[in-house]
Amino acid sequence: MKKFWPHFRDYFLIVVGCVLQAVALRLFLVPADLASGGVSGISQLINHYTGWPIGVMVLIGNVPLFLLGWRFLGGRNFALRTATAIISYSLAVDLLLYLPFFPKTGLTTDIVLDSLYGAVVAGVGYGLVYRARGTSGGSDILARILSHYRSVPMTQSYLMVDSAVILAAGFVFGWDKALYAIIVLYVSGLVAETILEGGGTVRTAMIVTSQPQAIADGILSELERGVTVLAGTGAYTGEERPVLYCVVTRAEIAQIKAIVHEADPSAFMVIGVAHEALGEGFRPLKTT
Repeated sequence: MKKFWPHFRDYFLIVVGCVLQAVALRLFLVPADLASGGVSGISQLINHYTGWPIGVMVLIGNVPLFLLGWRFLGGRNFALRTATAIISYSLAVDLLLYLPFFPKTGLTTDIVLDSLYGAVVAGVGYGLVYRARGTSGGSDILARILSHYRSVPMTQSYLMVDSAVILAAGFVFGWDKALYAIIVLYVSGLVAETILEGGGTVRTAMIVTSQPQAIADGILSELERGVTVLAGTGAYTGEERPVLYCVVTRAEIAQIKAIVHEADPSAFMVIGVAHEALGEGFRPLKTT
């Protein structure tokens, strides 16, 4: 049962994530003529002229990309998770229209609301799929291939793949809607990243001081945070100078500054930003 549960959870998240993407498409993006990029965006453009079902075209368009991804990215897990995502999304896009309570023409005629809410809902869907170690098919597969074999960063890969669709949407739906579609892509990416990595941004502190023990004691007793002492040597003086490293929350920054100033006013401190902290005192360390 313990071995089965993680796989069940992953596939459940993939299905839920794909349904959310389909809801965003049908409820906000299609009614506002906002191209979503990738295969879905191309399907929207074709549907605009032919009336062919978007979900069916998404499924057909993803078949060659799925085979391409299987060839270059490979792996049984990739194939099963990607196939689950493609089929779930394609079915949901078309089947949502048959629900009696589903608003076929969307919730609003305000394109700004459609852009923002469509981006947020779709971004949550993408994030759930990525969190389950799946792919959304379409441009996601092409972006991963470019990143893996051409060392192109994922963000640039998505931009390269989706820019052509957005350009075509400008000619079909108008350039104002194409510009809103770019906002949708950007915001949905931010939301997906937050879902994937978590919103618990923390702060890291590196402290170069001549009073390492006093500062460490203050952090341990007042903040109850762990401190790591690193060996350091001044390049100019050649003197040994310990470096303290610790991770705190944003709310604790003022306290750690006060502790350092009280123990060693001449200390040198650098405060950085970390996306996530896992382990004792923070979120439990897990694989997902």
